[in-house]
Amino acid sequence: MLTFILRRLLYSIPVLIAASFLIFVSVSAAGDPLSTLKQNPLVSEQTLKNISEKKHLDEPLLIRYGYWVQEAVTDKFGTPLLVEEPIWNDLKRVIPHTLQLVLLAESFAIFFGILIGVYSAIRQYSFFDYTTTTLSFLGFAMPVFWLALMLQILFTNIALKWDVRIFYTSGLSSTDAGSGFGFVVDRLQHLAIPAMTIAVVSMAQYSRYMRAAMLEVINSDYVRAARAKGLTETRVTMKHAFRNALIPVVTISALNFGVLIGGAVITESIFGLDGMGPYFLNNLLSQDAYPVMAWLMVVATMVVAFNLIADVVYAKLDPRIRFE
Repeated sequence: MLTFILRRLLYSIPVLIAASFLIFVSVSAAGDPLSTLKQNPLVSEQTLKNISEKKHLDEPLLIRYGYWVQEAVTDKFGTPLLVEEPIWNDLKRVIPHTLQLVLLAESFAIFFGILIGVYSAIRQYSFFDYTTTTLSFLGFAMPVFWLALMLQILFTNIALKWDVRIFYTSGLSSTDAGSGFGFVVDRLQHLAIPAMTIAVVSMAQYSRYMRAAMLEVINSDYVRAARAKGLTETRVTMKHAFRNALIPVVTISALNFGVLIGGAVITESIFGLDGMGPYFLNNLLSQDAYPVMAWLMVVATMVVAFNLIADVVYAKLDPRIRFE
């Protein structure tokens, strides 16, 4: 297993190098990074010249790429165009906030998605199966921004009507959040509604994949052989069918983790969370290419990392998989 992990880590290096080159070329092709600054009368010609020299904007594309990689590796992704603060300092602040949101949302979605999928497969064509199938299709079709706004309105009305604060509808923490257990509870109250928003689509997805995988597994020969041995249905389902049926869900959830870290832009913006989403949007709107490229590189790294985690989990779930 250790050899497999090391091999996959080595394979990840050229993937990340290729991703970094594509990111740099794509963002550079969008136009002159200084175009917005040139339209600002408060920015002098000397300032523009200094920025151009510092960022090597007069050099050929490949040389600029080399300088950018050097900054990313040795100098915390360098600095934005107008600010001397390293880009990594801002990323280091917002990444944990997004990870907290995504981990909470995905934990909820995976748990209930798997639970619903397994029970739907066991009770195929039952009222529960038809109901959850309908709700999952609604979850797929529901726009994230609409659900976020509806949940905000719902819990705001609850707070105003009954004077009960269950969950907060914006921000990451209260001004008097305190520390320790009180801080954790306060953070969960702030992240609960954004996590629900993200979890709805993921839960619909996981429940459908889990139901399909369970239906395929419980009709396989080795499961029928286990039943023929006289094992209880619960033992057959959990020991022989459940673990193998988890494999497709592991694949989807691992990919989802990486995607959601970069894809929670709308949710974080609606709820005013200081996460990777607003950070990306703010720099995109200001047309500062260097924080945008750093953000894209972090997201690409996380996607690769969660793919590796998925491969490792495969071996734990299915004894038929062997990594030599």
